[in-house]
Amino acid sequence: MKQNQDVIAEGFKGEKAIVLPYAVCNYLTSNNITSKLHITHIGYYPNAKKHYRDRQEGCKEYILIYCEDGSGWIKQDETTHNLKRNDLYIIPRDSAHCYGAKSNDPWSIYWIHFDGTDAVLFQHIMGEVIHIDDADSNKHANRIQLFESIYKNLEMGYSPENLEYTSFCFQYFLASIQYQAQFREGNRIQVDNIIQDIIIFMKDNLENNINLDDISAHFNYSKSHLINLFKQKTSYPPMVYYNQLRMQRACSYLQFTLLKIKEIAFKLHFYDPFHFSKAFTREMKMSPQEYRKKYQK
Repeated sequence: MKQNQDVIAEGFKGEKAIVLPYAVCNYLTSNNITSKLHITHIGYYPNAKKHYRDRQEGCKEYILIYCEDGSGWIKQDETTHNLKRNDLYIIPRDSAHCYGAKSNDPWSIYWIHFDGTDAVLFQHIMGEVIHIDDADSNKHANRIQLFESIYKNLEMGYSPENLEYTSFCFQYFLASIQYQAQFREGNRIQVDNIIQDIIIFMKDNLENNINLDDISAHFNYSKSHLINLFKQKTSYPPMVYYNQLRMQRACSYLQFTLLKIKEIAFKLHFYDPFHFSKAFTREMKMSPQEYRKKYQK
């Protein structure tokens, strides 16, 4: 496989991605539910001009690529497969491959890295181009909504409930591909409770340096009651959860912007860049510099 030299570093306008931390991935393999099927990376690249990846050693996870629009190609086991609108391809784990967008019509893709003991149940849709029939536009939209639901739940943090929910959702997503004729519309689950409101408040204030007193005052709860309630629902103390969300935001800045690490630290109210780097490394098992080098295009 030839390494393409025409790879841009700025990324794609409107792109988004989540890479789950090392410790969370370890938890996924030990949980009875998520060990069967779980996501380790997830994202969306719109109009991904000059997008290119080359993994001569393969990848330790399965890789799902769903072409929403445009066109691209995937080369696996010396065979090149062309993808167009509504085509999907799953690259088996540990399989040498490369792929990229076509220069005259760059693809927009949803992509997921996943693993688990039950992944082999979907081997019939791996290693070949699967065309998704979107004759029923409502069902097509529901599948995209399911992807967005998975993404948004992971974006809200890594509580056991979020991870288990996304595991079940992803199993349903794969089933909707393998059993297209049987696929039926799913009802979007909406959760309206105080914990979700608190998490949204946290996300809205990731760059405002809030503390437990601020959260307690905003929701008119005592700190002890808030801690107990939050731990009961998420398995994490509120500020631990908040710091996980800050690291998630830091990952986004490192991958999708050219902000200096010092600037990212200041935006997230780590007034000591060394403290930020130490906290980031503890959470992600790699330094901010290493993360940017690995994931920034």
